[in-house]
Amino acid sequence: MSGIMLNLVCEPGHGGKSGKYRGNAKHDRFLGRRHYLEHKGLLKEKQNKNRNKKIQQQKKNKSKNAQLSGGERSTPDAIFPKFTSCLPNKTNELPSSANTFSQQSTLSFPSTASTSQRDPTHQAAPRTLGPLKYVALDCEMVGTGPKGCNSELARCSIVSYDGDVIFDKFIKPVNPVTDFRTRYSGVRRQDLSNATPFHQAQKEILKILKGKMVVGHAIQNDFKALKYFHPACQTRDTARIPLLNQKAGLPEHQTVSLKRLTKAIFDKDIQTGKRGHSSVEDAKATMELYKVVENAWEQKLTALSLSAKAMDLALNQK
Repeated sequence: MSGIMLNLVCEPGHGGKSGKYRGNAKHDRFLGRRHYLEHKGLLKEKQNKNRNKKIQQQKKNKSKNAQLSGGERSTPDAIFPKFTSCLPNKTNELPSSANTFSQQSTLSFPSTASTSQRDPTHQAAPRTLGPLKYVALDCEMVGTGPKGCNSELARCSIVSYDGDVIFDKFIKPVNPVTDFRTRYSGVRRQDLSNATPFHQAQKEILKILKGKMVVGHAIQNDFKALKYFHPACQTRDTARIPLLNQKAGLPEHQTVSLKRLTKAIFDKDIQTGKRGHSSVEDAKATMELYKVVENAWEQKLTALSLSAKAMDLALNQK
């Protein structure tokens, strides 16, 4: 009896237990659906929607990052101002009527005194922000804390380029005073009984200083007492101007007191007597000292600024 042999290949049905086949079937269904969407033109539309969603999300992320990085930073300990103007201008808001020191002089000779470009007060004012007005600032401090070891603002005086008094007030420190330092500060207990509270005075003072070229002697101490940071290009410290020392016949990089500089250059005595310093007198003396070397010093700073920019440009081109 002849038999017929059948070679049958049996594949498990969709309900089989083969994991391999189930994977192939799922892939086939995916391809079938994809071909269907492509045929109907729906696939491209779906891809465009997904692409637009990604673009919108990226824009939102960029906008959020810009807000976070561009926001103003504030600190309870100090105030950081915005740059408002920068080219020096001798005009002032108040008319000139006060008498200044009888002896004034200006220098026009080119300066050969060396200066450090790293010094924050040795920066020329940027020429992109408009004119500046000059003011001179001087503060007197008293001691607070154990044995008066901490210095706090007790008086502040601001004068114009021509010596007019713009601001002069006694200021009540935040903490109780333990040492009035009257011999040096000139501040007595009765002066602070009805004095202006610190935070109120700070607002008034910073409103005056904003956008001004501020002149002072060892002015970092005054800013520290005010809990304030003035733009470096708008600050002139007469304790750190080599030309003044040169004019006084003193070592260029030696830190000289305001009293000694005023005596050497103007032959005028300040800070005399036992009643302590007068911040108005000191502010006027500081402004007059700056005016002695103003032209030469500003030319020096401008030359240094241009030299630094040229060097940066050369380095960038390399």
